[in-house]
Amino acid sequence: MKPKLIVSGAAGRMGKRIISLATETGEFDIIAAIERQGRPDIGKDAGLVAAAGPIKVKLDSVCPAGADVVIDFSQPEAADKTIDYCMENSAALVLGTTGLSDEQRKKIETASEKVPVIYATNMSVGMNVLFSLVGKVASMLGDEYDIEIIEQHHHFKKDAPSGSALTLAENICSATGREFPGSLVHGRSGKEALRQKGTIGVHAIRAGDITGEHSVIFCTLGEKLTLNHTAHSRDTFARGALRAAKWLIGKEPKLYSMSDILGIS
Repeated sequence: MKPKLIVSGAAGRMGKRIISLATETGEFDIIAAIERQGRPDIGKDAGLVAAAGPIKVKLDSVCPAGADVVIDFSQPEAADKTIDYCMENSAALVLGTTGLSDEQRKKIETASEKVPVIYATNMSVGMNVLFSLVGKVASMLGDEYDIEIIEQHHHFKKDAPSGSALTLAENICSATGREFPGSLVHGRSGKEALRQKGTIGVHAIRAGDITGEHSVIFCTLGEKLTLNHTAHSRDTFARGALRAAKWLIGKEPKLYSMSDILGIS
């Protein structure tokens, strides 16, 4: 029997790709496609909205009971409703929504005591390899190397810096004993903007239809090392989310990461 899937944020850019790819693979039984009340697509076939053909599941604002797993790529204000549903219905949760508050992060930890949860700021395989690498590289290079993080996304993205950029910075801080987020400098301006030793510069670019690009620059006098990840399409995130959903079903309640799925230490 196929696992029963609910997609939250189903009419968004990521939600549509998740529905399309889930339909294409045939590995899930999509039982609901959720969007906020008032969206113009409410009531339409979610498969048609996703350009995947009809799937006989209409976009709705209410989650039905019975899901095995929920994938949420909605907005921060909708995440609480999804987390509550999963706890009440013993459904696994794959949460890719960024821009969450500290209170919502604590709620995710509480939920993981009752149901298996994967919360990831980025679900691509390559990006999670980069997450794993940056702290190790920073430790190997040492304090003489300045560190700058540059992230680029489409001009529709609301939060800045990206959740992935913050994860990169957090991993570097953890590996090098820096304070997070106290060591971060978000952009620079003015006549007294000299770089302070030990800080990490974080810069957000919003332009056109850039899917997602993250660069971490390690630079000292005489040389520069750059680690870069570029997402060519949203499918890389959608495939990662579906892989996470499939892996998570049947797991013990716990807060997991993409590193657990990929076996990255």
